[in-house]
Amino acid sequence: MGPWCFTLYSAIRRNGLVFKDRIALIAGQQRVTHREVLSAVDSLASGLASAGLRPGDRIGVLAKNCLEFVYLYGAASKLGAIMLPINWRLNPEEIQYIISDGAPSALFVDPEFQETVKSLVKDASFAKLCFTTGKAQGSFRAFGDALRENGADQYPYVKGDDGFVIIHTAAVQGRPRGALLTHQGPLLAAMQMVYRWGLTPTDVNISMLPLFHIAAINLVLCALLSGGVNIIMSGFDLNAAFEHMRKDNVTFFGTFPPMLKSLLDKAEETGQSLSGIRHVVGLEQADTVKRFEELSGGTFWTVYGQSETSGFLTMGKYFERTGSTGTPLQLAEVEICDQDGNTLRPGTSGEIVARGPLVFRGYWNLEKETEYTFRGGWHHTGDRGRLDEDGYLWFEGRLPEKELIKPGGENVYPAEVEKVILEHEAVKEVVVIGVPDPEWGEAIKAVCVLEGGKSLSETDLIAFVAARIARYKKPKHVRFVSQFPKSADGSIDRQKVRADHGTT
Repeated sequence: MGPWCFTLYSAIRRNGLVFKDRIALIAGQQRVTHREVLSAVDSLASGLASAGLRPGDRIGVLAKNCLEFVYLYGAASKLGAIMLPINWRLNPEEIQYIISDGAPSALFVDPEFQETVKSLVKDASFAKLCFTTGKAQGSFRAFGDALRENGADQYPYVKGDDGFVIIHTAAVQGRPRGALLTHQGPLLAAMQMVYRWGLTPTDVNISMLPLFHIAAINLVLCALLSGGVNIIMSGFDLNAAFEHMRKDNVTFFGTFPPMLKSLLDKAEETGQSLSGIRHVVGLEQADTVKRFEELSGGTFWTVYGQSETSGFLTMGKYFERTGSTGTPLQLAEVEICDQDGNTLRPGTSGEIVARGPLVFRGYWNLEKETEYTFRGGWHHTGDRGRLDEDGYLWFEGRLPEKELIKPGGENVYPAEVEKVILEHEAVKEVVVIGVPDPEWGEAIKAVCVLEGGKSLSETDLIAFVAARIARYKKPKHVRFVSQFPKSADGSIDRQKVRADHGTT
């Protein structure tokens, strides 16, 4: 057994020693120093260990962004436990599947989600410890009950490639797949950005993206690794974000549409300066990026990555080579291959593949899917693209087996929405596609063929879907057609449907 690996807890411990009474976290009126963060994480780890949590046990979290969420990431790192952050925007059936799949030994739940979870964990014998991030209520103990004065506990040997967090990605075949990330993956992914952006202890991240999302985790780690400040917001609140930008010298953040546009509109309306913001990363339209850079003098960065790659594989200034997603970061090896796994020359389109320390361990409880993804020694992303002569990556969409729509940064697989729509007795066939949307970047459109003699309105179909899966997965647009174009084998010609209906 070699020396302990450097983990998130190692970084928290270093900051508690080096930066002591400098502010590390801000949440509302609360301001927490690096020393206090270390103390809170130690107390939480000690309490969970004494309650029986062991290395490899999962810690489920169904909560909006809060200080407790950050402490749990730190405690899991120290204990060798695995975080299981759950997307609170999912519906109860989807949440139940993730809890059942991850089988957490401890579960931390926001008060507003307790009613949802109570019935889901009633028969879940694996959930031995149930806490709330607020005051004790019913079977949920107060967060403070999970704390214990840090004693001389013996903590486990943690390796860099041990599992650290499971992020359930969108459902490819009707069920989400849990991507198991390692301790080293997210840390190294964030360290690349610390280096690229030149972050220091004076930098401040405002965390408006949810902490179940890999981009949010990366950005929090960026500030933590550089000894800077993380402002933890429970969600995107335009006025609160502006107040923090005015008072707390925010220098970087991540965004999904339409957050940045709203911020820019507010800045122009109030005359507030955005000049302190140096870096923004995310998905945006060119006109919004241009407005941001003109108003702030900062840089908007375009990126490509996945949950499975612990975050970003490529990064570049938006207008450096407009339309590309930048060049591979320092620890990311990216290639383009054909369907037989052969590497393609620059300028040739194929599947984007990656390898290196950022790549995940595999899909939780899905051995065959993991083997298929890692064929030939590379992680096959399921995305199409090309690398040009200078190493810039150009994203060209998804492979048919992994079509994906991203409304407001969330991942939605058409197959999942199609499965629900086909449960409606009036629908005979359906194709779900993504279409451009000025507010959300991309919107969901359902093109349907109805059963003979049946009728159905757009509004009723949208409501039908919204009642069965997360509301962000419901179609924004519905189009009824008499028939679909078919391929020679009789299957629906999805490419032709997309060509015919790929606009709003």
